[in-house]
Amino acid sequence: MNLWRDIKGTVQPFWVTLRNMLRAPVTIEYPEERRTVSPRCRARIVLTRDPQGEERCVACYLCSAACPVDCISMQAAERADGRRYAAWFRINFSRCIFCGLCAEACPTLAIQMSGDYEMGSRDLLKLVAEKEDLLIDGGGRDESYDFYRHAGIGVGQVRGAGDEESPPADFRSNLP
Repeated sequence: MNLWRDIKGTVQPFWVTLRNMLRAPVTIEYPEERRTVSPRCRARIVLTRDPQGEERCVACYLCSAACPVDCISMQAAERADGRRYAAWFRINFSRCIFCGLCAEACPTLAIQMSGDYEMGSRDLLKLVAEKEDLLIDGGGRDESYDFYRHAGIGVGQVRGAGDEESPPADFRSNLP
């Protein structure tokens, strides 16, 4: 019984090698033919816009806190109407490991992972992307999501007028 297991364990790897050696190779001529990536591919990081065309990023710093290699940096600012935005946003792709934790942590769906995998460069400074390089037109995978309409923040509408929001409670009603 042990002899058969030893013979099988010795011959089986050679059989796999011989079987694959006789197959025709599958080659994709890369510059002419592009490989189609999976819809769940995590490659290039992009910043998306809401349905009104405004940038979705509210500079909450959750993406930079979730990043295990600390490749995301930004500075928060606030407009006159109270809406927050990122004054500058920077990603160092030479340090990024494309794990997708920043996209998972983003509450506004501003950061999304695209399928663009052609980012190679020998110059490390070309791999540092600014906000203008990362912003795309459109909402990415979820075009209709609007953070300010769902969050109940009094910027896009009056507090309590959101789709999934109840009006604010009067705290004086809890007093004795």
